[in-house]
Amino acid sequence: MLPSWIDFFEELQFVRGRTQNTVAAYRHDLEFYEEFLKDKKSIPHFFEFLKKKELSPRSQARVISSVRTYLKFRERQGHKIPELQELRPPKSVNKLQKSMSFKEFQALYLAAETTDPLKTLRNQTALWLLYGLGCRVSELITLNLNDYSQQEGWFKILGKGGKERLSPIPSLLIEKVNLYLTECRPQLIRSESEKSFLINDRGHRPSRVDIWRWLAKWSKDAGFKEPVHPHRFRHGYATSLLENGADLRSLQMLLGHSSIQTTQIYTHLITSHLVRAVDEHHPMAKTTISKK
Repeated sequence: MLPSWIDFFEELQFVRGRTQNTVAAYRHDLEFYEEFLKDKKSIPHFFEFLKKKELSPRSQARVISSVRTYLKFRERQGHKIPELQELRPPKSVNKLQKSMSFKEFQALYLAAETTDPLKTLRNQTALWLLYGLGCRVSELITLNLNDYSQQEGWFKILGKGGKERLSPIPSLLIEKVNLYLTECRPQLIRSESEKSFLINDRGHRPSRVDIWRWLAKWSKDAGFKEPVHPHRFRHGYATSLLENGADLRSLQMLLGHSSIQTTQIYTHLITSHLVRAVDEHHPMAKTTISKK
């Protein structure tokens, strides 16, 4: 076990307020580092070690980031950590996952229909929430009944690090949500004390596995080559907002990003949208000046 192992994870969870999934991810990443140390090789060989583990460049960068967080924690405890200078984060390009188009959403929406009208309404409501709120799966499954304000037209979303944000919802989504609450949810729950907004087939709060399983089935039924990743809904949400005039600061708040730098991965969307706008509307894009 690495030095200060327990102290590090206690700080992550109880001081920094990281979720259990995030803490588990750190633990998994540090296990690579612990395994590497057994070979007693110098820290520059860690990059080669990760490549041999056949990790993607993005996964390698995440592991190194986790290790550096741990080493910085050790340094704050008063230990000398020369490895911090040698283990520099790799330069990487943020590759934005393909966003969900509305046409693809419609195909999934139709594929979510079943012979049971209650489950159909539940399935389609889950899709509406993913696409209409731009939320993460972890945020979707933690939504409770009291997180929804019908009168104000928003959901209170519990994001990473226990941070809350209010997410306004379109009027069409309000209609779908209200129909789900009145016609569907009361029939699906097993107990009146159930707080979860979404309800799975067993009458309780859905898990991440439930959402992934549903999306995999609907993707197959819709004729997609591979299961739709839940994050594509989030990217589709961001893309739609930017292309219709939203600014990065507003998008940062709506997505629950702690840093504007995270939101800036969408900058190229603004650029391409502006280029199209100039090409379509600027007079110099459509006229020529001829000599008299």
